[in-house]
Amino acid sequence: MSCLFLTEQDVADLIDMPRSIEIIEEAFRQMAAGRVNNVPRTRAKGPGIILHSMSAAADYLGLIGWKNYTTTRKGMLFHVAAYDVASGEMQILIEANLLGQLRTGAATGVATRHMSRKSSSTVGLLGTGLQARTQVTAVCSVRKIDRVEVFGRDEERRRRFAEEMCKECQTDVVPVSSSQQAVSGKDIVIVATSSKTPVFDGTDLAEGTHVNAIGGNFLQKTEVDSETIRRSGTIVCDSIEQCRIEAGEFVAALNEGLVSWDSMSDLSDVVARKISGRKSDDEITLFKSVGLAMEDVAMAGELLKQARKQSRGSRAL
Repeated sequence: MSCLFLTEQDVADLIDMPRSIEIIEEAFRQMAAGRVNNVPRTRAKGPGIILHSMSAAADYLGLIGWKNYTTTRKGMLFHVAAYDVASGEMQILIEANLLGQLRTGAATGVATRHMSRKSSSTVGLLGTGLQARTQVTAVCSVRKIDRVEVFGRDEERRRRFAEEMCKECQTDVVPVSSSQQAVSGKDIVIVATSSKTPVFDGTDLAEGTHVNAIGGNFLQKTEVDSETIRRSGTIVCDSIEQCRIEAGEFVAALNEGLVSWDSMSDLSDVVARKISGRKSDDEITLFKSVGLAMEDVAMAGELLKQARKQSRGSRAL
């Protein structure tokens, strides 16, 4: 048995952010219709290494698959595979660092489309890593953004990030000297860091801001403070089930009685228009993403289709 193998370069050549957003939005729509079975992440720890595993079945694609990735002191390595549900045979194996960045950004793009004000034109970004890049790209794909202000702890890194993303997004991206400056007065705020503690003060958010929090998927990490949670009128999770075991942002707020799981909603229900992503223009809204395997399988399905059409990839045993 052999399957198609795609490299990081193949992924870059076969799919872009606008298409990724379409794929991920459809995946959440199908999830609302009951045609997706998503299994939350599990972790196996060894000396100096963690193996993270997550899986999903996408009935509407005829695929079932997984994402596995390792974290060590040297960094992270990602792979995604998808199998045909009829035969059980592996159809595709993908080097998935870029895939993960694209699908995480695309989920934010979907949430921003449904939860931010349509007139949104300014963005505050906290974080200058690889995930931050696709986050900005996604938001600029669904809203006409005139200005992005970015803050990261390293001054030279945020300067380079701003220069590169100006060209990438064809908009004004400028580095700023504090998280308060990045957040204050913005229509949309993106938080994409590896911080274990809140990186901005929720009192600095303007009324009507939409917040995307995507950096943490451990209960011990919390980029967003309890004040932000308290002020958010609508809170949407990519998956409430998975956020219960991975979203550290909610731990303190739940313990303080500022929020309850019953008051939150799944993004799938917003996409399917079972509920609204925003009640008013003055409301602060929050999207919390921890990353779902069904997003990876949906992306794998599109990459499989495009690779066959364009004769890309190689055969792997």
